[in-house]
Amino acid sequence: MNVPAIDDGSGHVRLRLDIAYDGTDFAGWAVQAGQRTVAGVVGEALSTVFRTPVRLHGAGRTDTGVHATGQVAHVDVPVDALSHAYPRSPRRSEPEFLPLVRRLGRFLPSDVRVRDIGRAPKGFDARFSALRRHYRYRLSTAPYGAEPQQARYVMAWPRELDIDAMAAASRELVGLHDFAAFCRQRAGATTIRDLQRLDWSRDGHLITADVTADAFCWSMVRSLVGALLAVGEHRRSTAWCRDLLTSTRRASDFTAAPARGLTLVGVDYPPDDELEARMLVTRDLRDPDELG
Repeated sequence: MNVPAIDDGSGHVRLRLDIAYDGTDFAGWAVQAGQRTVAGVVGEALSTVFRTPVRLHGAGRTDTGVHATGQVAHVDVPVDALSHAYPRSPRRSEPEFLPLVRRLGRFLPSDVRVRDIGRAPKGFDARFSALRRHYRYRLSTAPYGAEPQQARYVMAWPRELDIDAMAAASRELVGLHDFAAFCRQRAGATTIRDLQRLDWSRDGHLITADVTADAFCWSMVRSLVGALLAVGEHRRSTAWCRDLLTSTRRASDFTAAPARGLTLVGVDYPPDDELEARMLVTRDLRDPDELG
């Protein structure tokens, strides 16, 4: 198969990958020396296919033990290496990178799948072009714990929860705020985020939180859930949860919820002709003065 020429002069083709994984046995997304990580395992498989080192860039740097059904990543492949992705006798009717998806299905371990691969549009960056990320946290208050088929993805919680109180506290947190109380610190990183959704629902013993923001800082979703669980157990008030937004550092009077219940379920992007503009906005570090 002939490789179409690219017009930006970079010598690379940028590919978008849609990825799902069970995070139980991974030390998170990002590559770490001596650790089994999602980006490391997938990147190694792609480097084997393309016969040259390549590096994955993900939309969300999920922590150790966190899962994903909707992770998005990009990878830049040298144009002269792209031919290694194609079979010797390609089928004209099938998508360009479907053979590569099949091949990775054989290369990769069973706890990570590359679900789709395509050429990224101009200006696409998996992280910086994203409009928002969607996470879901699930827990079970059943006296026997989580159902066996869900035990790797649902956190067993030993006490009953008042989700009406949790929902009321959650409404106080939605909006553009400094979430320093809910974030582990990273040097030079902002903790100002636009939390767009934080909803709770119950189906019998199964309780689900759906959380959406333009971006999340380190450990933010699990910290939000952990604080709201304290409200749901009536150990803390709605006002306490709201007052945490005035803190300038990570709060020490609650613990983050365990990673097991958390899944990255989706990432939204703008139309193709707005990707580059979105990347510039995202790279512009937010200032506390934005909060008025």
